[in-house]
Amino acid sequence: MLSDDTSDLIRQLRERGAQKVALQFPAGLKRRAALCASLLRDSGFDVVISGDACYGACDLALDTLASADVLVHFGHAPVDEQERVIFLPWKVSFDVAVLENAIPLLKGEPTALVTTVQHVHLIPAMEAFLKERGIDARVADGSGRTPLRGQVLGCCFTTAKESGAGQVLFVGTGLFHPIGIALSTGARVVALDPLTGTVQEVSGDALLRRRFAVIEKARGAKSIGIIVSTKSGQHRMNLARRLAVLSPLAVIVTMKDVSPDELLNLGFGCYVNTACPRLAYDDQVRFPVPVLSPQEFEILCGTRSWDQYAIDEIP
Repeated sequence: MLSDDTSDLIRQLRERGAQKVALQFPAGLKRRAALCASLLRDSGFDVVISGDACYGACDLALDTLASADVLVHFGHAPVDEQERVIFLPWKVSFDVAVLENAIPLLKGEPTALVTTVQHVHLIPAMEAFLKERGIDARVADGSGRTPLRGQVLGCCFTTAKESGAGQVLFVGTGLFHPIGIALSTGARVVALDPLTGTVQEVSGDALLRRRFAVIEKARGAKSIGIIVSTKSGQHRMNLARRLAVLSPLAVIVTMKDVSPDELLNLGFGCYVNTACPRLAYDDQVRFPVPVLSPQEFEILCGTRSWDQYAIDEIP
């Protein structure tokens, strides 16, 4: 959000009668904060910037909002309705012709097309490109935590599941999303990085092997902390309470930011994560002891079989 888009934001702020404005940026956009604040101050607004880490729309700077009329959250679409928050997704464009690289890997069957919020504005162009080349591309409407058509999050793969297709084309960077899609849907998944043009078929087998090892390591724990996030879009206390009754060793622990140092200081032999699902999957090597997903804890406690393994999602 720079000068080209400032006028629309100013219009929204004035329609709300806002005078004090809080700004929140994820890590990749924080360096734009000073310029954005300057532009808004020049238009007569009192501006404050949240300097805390931000990992998504589930991680709103509500403490900063307490001293402002409106919070402007950059980079993400909303995961739930917030009356005093304006969400401004960050758009990253590319030449949709890069999808040509994925076509040799797509079999002749209906294909779900999904992407992340940064590229979701290109869904219509990508859909048209694939259909012109004979690919039956299907894009599910957005809902809930993924309100945009064809959007997926690291904690929600609903649009991939609701397409009803037997294979999925994920367009975006990184492998966590396509691995999550594979485990969530059971479908064949092709991942295309639109910025490098690299394409590959992705499965969840390697992740499952790592997670099996973590579960087995957790069997020796003498104490278990069930983490509940205090962040607005991650708070799952009801789930934590349901899990806590599965083991006499389990105690609920509330945290804002889940860090290796804090887990080490608390001293539990194992943790169960009900906060951002990616913490257990992405950051296990950083944590001092096993950190399980809710479904993995159920496997540990014997209420779920390994054959029923499911990746953690926030509906």
